[in-house]
Amino acid sequence: MARQRSLADSPCPIGRAVDIVGDRWALLIVRDAFDGARRFGDFLASLGVARNILSDRLKMLVEAGVFEIAPASDGSAYQEYVLTKKGEGLFPVVVMLRQWGEANLFGSGEKHSVLVDRKTGRAVKKQTLRLDDGRPLNAATSAVRKIQEP
Repeated sequence: MARQRSLADSPCPIGRAVDIVGDRWALLIVRDAFDGARRFGDFLASLGVARNILSDRLKMLVEAGVFEIAPASDGSAYQEYVLTKKGEGLFPVVVMLRQWGEANLFGSGEKHSVLVDRKTGRAVKKQTLRLDDGRPLNAATSAVRKIQEP
């Protein structure tokens, strides 16, 4: 299957972001990294994705600066994929996507994983976006200002 046209030069921040993490495997790799996966085999076992697809997505995420390759932390000959600061910046995206899924994709009483505070073990409360004055941030309270061509 041919690759789609890159959105790397798009004036839209969402277009540029989707160009990197808009495919299911890329975002699930990032999710697994937040859950502690670091080695190719860790991602492979967790995702059940074909090796060539995983290799391609990891390469793309490294090239995009979401991950960096580091020597294995245990001193073995393996390499590990470590989230960069740019990659760690995706955590709120993953949390909000998780919360949207919890609210909209599970039936009443249907079991699913839960994000918890490591210190207390309690479930993380639903996150909400707020404007500087405390009002909720949503589509009705915000607008995109398009860039005007010179």
